Amino acid sequence: MKFLFTVGGSQAAVFGVAPLAAAARNAGHEILVAADEPLMAAAASVGLPAVCITPERMRYGQEAMTAGVRLDALLELTRVWSPDIVVGGLSHVPRVLAARLKVPYVRHIWHIAPMARRDRKAVEELQPELERLGVTELPEPDLFIDLCPPSLRPPGAPAARSMRWVPRVSQRRVEPWMYTRPEGRHRVLITAGTRNLMLDTAGSSLRTLVDELTGAGAEVLIAALPEAAERFGAELGDVRIGWIPLDVVAPTCDLAVHHGGATTAMTLVNSGVPQLIVPDNGYGKAVAEAVRDAGAALMVDKHRPQDGRNPDELITEGCREILSDPRYAERTRAVAAETASLPTPAEVLRELEAVAAR
Repeated sequence: MKFLFTVGGSQAAVFGVAPLAAAARNAGHEILVAADEPLMAAAASVGLPAVCITPERMRYGQEAMTAGVRLDALLELTRVWSPDIVVGGLSHVPRVLAARLKVPYVRHIWHIAPMARRDRKAVEELQPELERLGVTELPEPDLFIDLCPPSLRPPGAPAARSMRWVPRVSQRRVEPWMYTRPEGRHRVLITAGTRNLMLDTAGSSLRTLVDELTGAGAEVLIAALPEAAERFGAELGDVRIGWIPLDVVAPTCDLAVHHGGATTAMTLVNSGVPQLIVPDNGYGKAVAEAVRDAGAALMVDKHRPQDGRNPDELITEGCREILSDPRYAERTRAVAAETASLPTPAEVLRELEAVAAR
């Protein structure tokens, strides 16, 4: 069978779909990942065969990729490589593609934030494309795969086939310190994903947090982009900063401070690591609230600090609380156990095969 996986947005989308795509490939199916230009390197880093659907005139950010342009690029691809099934994520463009091709459509996402309103708006905006293609009705997905553990799903979330979270990140050479826990001290990871450096904003200080943690005897790791490592490395003292494989390092950590990315949060939950989350947008806040409500995290909303207090104080206090109270780790391990009990990508793949064979 031919499986077409479509991804957009950030590298997190590539890493999220990689386990299922790899399972399909390992089972002997043909797969292609259709991605925007900025995601091609991420796809290559996890060994996925990817084709760029960004038109050449748009590859340098001079023109925005609209839904219509993305849909036309996918249609052009499928004229020469016709899939038996289409797997998409947050975007509804692949759903339109599947309807046009008359093949099954599978939605594959983390349903950790309420999305009903966003989905309705997105479908309304696609109406001109439906009319242009002569698609009279946009069917519901033939299968909805959710990577979010049931206990973290928002109220009212649609019925879904749960699938176990399997961490994937870009791979490079792994050093011994990455997979060994330091003796006699806590290890704390700080990261803001692939977008920016955590707390490098007005009113917040990365240095304050690092000084607090190292002063308490903790080892600090900062997963950051190369430019951030170059800018901050010298002034942060005895910390490791730069590329850090989250999937390898997470099991050695006692705490992680991060921005609320779903990939980051789920990789940490998977390893039983309690979190202090400083969300940088509405989606990150929904992630933070879900993990917090499970007792596996604390959240500091720097846009609405408690009692008007400085976010730095709240972050450092939260770190001290998590590191001193074993209940956070216990609750995180409980969610990790729930995640580990869910079907693997290889098991869920059998359902996709059945859908495609109808």
